[in-house]
Amino acid sequence: MKLKPGWRLALLALAVFALDQATKLAVQNYLPYGYSGDKEGLIPGFFRLVHWGNTGAAWSFFSGQNTLLTIISLVAMLVLFLSRRHFDLHTLGGQIALGLIFGGIVGNLTDRMRIGHVVDFLYFYVIRRNGDEAGFPAFNVADSAICIGVGLLFIFSWQNDSAEATAPSSSDAKTTSENSQV
Repeated sequence: MKLKPGWRLALLALAVFALDQATKLAVQNYLPYGYSGDKEGLIPGFFRLVHWGNTGAAWSFFSGQNTLLTIISLVAMLVLFLSRRHFDLHTLGGQIALGLIFGGIVGNLTDRMRIGHVVDFLYFYVIRRNGDEAGFPAFNVADSAICIGVGLLFIFSWQNDSAEATAPSSSDAKTTSENSQV
């Protein structure tokens, strides 16, 4: 059975949402809030699980602005939904990209509305020469899906722009056709 583009996008968004919420539920059930992981980590000096709440956006920008970010998320989803035809929805790549973005937005939006912050639990870090830790901000499955989806949209947009720049225009094709008849 062949799925229509909208259904494929919706199923992927639902899968991302389900995976995001399942992983966050596991973190909430098994790690106390504020848990910063074992100092050695799962991969010593590189990765550990944490249980942190984020009331801001990426890198904790707009920290404490959960209500504003909830409204922005809702508006972003509406704008994306209304303009989805501009994002190559007819291609599998466009469906995947938008499915990842929608699923990620709904996952984080659910956290904001349900518990008042986004649950972050994946934390990558390195140990500097002086022994201090330098870490990348903690994130979750929804954050990853959004970033991958946006990255794919940029790649597809860049590929389409490159293809359009190298493709002969209809006037070039007409001139070539007229020259070959002479």
